[in-house]
Amino acid sequence: MRGDVRPLAAGDLPWLRGVLAADPLTHCFVASRLETVGARLVSDVVVYAIDGRPQSALYLGANVIPIETDEESREAFSVHLRRTGRRGSSMVGPAREVLELWDGVRAAWGSARDERRHQPLLSMATDSAVVPDPQVRVVRIDELDLLLPACVAMFTEEVGISPLSGGAGTAYRARVAELIREGRAYARIDNGTVVFKAEVGAASTDACQVQGVWVAPEWRGRGLSVPGMAAVVHAARRDCAPLVSLYVNDYNTAARRCYRAVGFDEVGEFATILF
Repeated sequence: MRGDVRPLAAGDLPWLRGVLAADPLTHCFVASRLETVGARLVSDVVVYAIDGRPQSALYLGANVIPIETDEESREAFSVHLRRTGRRGSSMVGPAREVLELWDGVRAAWGSARDERRHQPLLSMATDSAVVPDPQVRVVRIDELDLLLPACVAMFTEEVGISPLSGGAGTAYRARVAELIREGRAYARIDNGTVVFKAEVGAASTDACQVQGVWVAPEWRGRGLSVPGMAAVVHAARRDCAPLVSLYVNDYNTAARRCYRAVGFDEVGEFATILF
């Protein structure tokens, strides 16, 4: 290898901002973190540098996220990750980058709980042509105890474990409350029951990423998801950023059908390794 892996330096931040801005959909999460914490992000990022100049990066938080890596840098990052060991709960990002990194560390890190190798990345830059559900609205902080069980149910259904397990209940409640306070939680609440909900989990100046789309089981099949998502897209573009994105498991045919009906276009492919 021609270069080496080192911590991100404050002097690298203009380079990193340029890389993230060049592909705001792919790099939405890291861009949102950079806009939120600024120079403090240096403690969560390493770079692959040649002659001192960064070429690509790796975000090391709860998620391990490759940033514009190539084969050479992925090899170097794999060596680094094998040496430091696993700390995050997932690895997520562009499919080729994630899967090659995972191949490089799996022998050292052990088996994954799940490998989601094909997750279409979708985006919208306009409001939907579908009439939005007028009952989908921003959740109020006094409705936290209504929204929280729906978030727990969605997370458990999607990921396979409860977000409250292992003593994480307080932190998870705080995260849901944070999204509500930031005006990034949307729901249709009928007679005190959340029947549809979604959140904007990350938002930069240029793009935002929707997560946690969920319809209550007893309300499924009633046509709530398409107008509900149309409302979320409209609200997210109004409240958060002009580009709205999400990624979805390739086997979730019902969700993919919904997103096509709303008007999302497929612009890439993610992969997620869950630990």
